[in-house]
Amino acid sequence: MTLTPFMFLLVCPFLFLAGFVDSIAGGGGLVSMPIYLLAGLPPHTAVATNKLSSTCGTALTTVRFVKNKLINLKLAVPSVIAAVAGSSLGARISLSISETVLRNIIICVLPVAAFFVLNKKMFSGEGKKAAAVTKRTVTVSMISAFLIGVYDGLYGPGTGSFLIIAFTVFAHLTVEAANAQAKAINLTTNVTALVLFLISGKVLVPLGLAAAACNMAGNYVGSGLVMKKGGKVVRPLLLVVLAILFIRLVMESV
Repeated sequence: MTLTPFMFLLVCPFLFLAGFVDSIAGGGGLVSMPIYLLAGLPPHTAVATNKLSSTCGTALTTVRFVKNKLINLKLAVPSVIAAVAGSSLGARISLSISETVLRNIIICVLPVAAFFVLNKKMFSGEGKKAAAVTKRTVTVSMISAFLIGVYDGLYGPGTGSFLIIAFTVFAHLTVEAANAQAKAINLTTNVTALVLFLISGKVLVPLGLAAAACNMAGNYVGSGLVMKKGGKVVRPLLLVVLAILFIRLVMESV
């Protein structure tokens, strides 16, 4: 496929925005994927190239969270394993059910997710201290990671957002810690998929690397806001991401 200057001019600014959104609330793919398609990339190439740029951006955010000691390995490692197992199961299930059924299920789930985000008592990082990692915390995080991993394998968009909600509401992590755990899981699944795409030769490496640089810049700015302002920044943007995902699913079902 021939690359043109137009592709770079269109993709790069929006990949910065995608990285910014993803680092704060997840769902960066809701911004980046349509842009790759609008730039003229075939669907499979768009997915593969997007995986390169998003993986680089997520890696930068994850490293930043690690340096600021927001990622607890005792919690992250089992959660990652559970998410990968769930994603594998979800991919298999997707082969046995129709996309329409899955889309309708998600449309019903999204308002429930929005309720948790809107409920300040259940979804708030203000004044909350980092909780000690207990067996209950690990168990709840693994179950959440597994179930959302299944969704990731089935469909995918909004996975990071759902992880942040689950870790905050059910595992009682701070918003910052929940975001960090979500990024660790996303990074693992992204790297796995990226390796497969690179082997298959579907990635437009020059465009992907340029987009990755912009995505990393957006992730760097966004992750800085998360560490400074926590829930004040995450909650509003998370609602926007959920709303966009809901509208997209409804439009696809029409």
